[in-house]
Amino acid sequence: MNGRHVLEGYGVVGEGEGMSNNVGEYAALCEALRTLVKLNLTGEEVLVKSDSKLLVNQMNGVWRCHRGYYIQKYNEARDLVKLFKNIRFLWVPREENSEADSLSRKAYEEYLHSNKM
Repeated sequence: MNGRHVLEGYGVVGEGEGMSNNVGEYAALCEALRTLVKLNLTGEEVLVKSDSKLLVNQMNGVWRCHRGYYIQKYNEARDLVKLFKNIRFLWVPREENSEADSLSRKAYEEYLHSNKM
């Protein structure tokens, strides 16, 4: 792997009933994986870094998915991962993930700004 930075983005998945940080984490993962598929990068070595222990441990098969609002996105992510030949998930402490933190804050601030009455 040459360490290319392929994708960067941010957004708001939704609000209210049925939304959680885990829904957001999995929605972002699914979007990233779909983009990698569209770019025909499924044969490349892919390293997904996340500060979500839940996502990383579930995608690595260490923890099981029992229930939660995110189950649909979890299942979608599991199906997408099957398309990749060499994909790994690595947990990164939030303090060391300033880029993701900055993007999530930007999405939140833009969301608040666009929904002012």
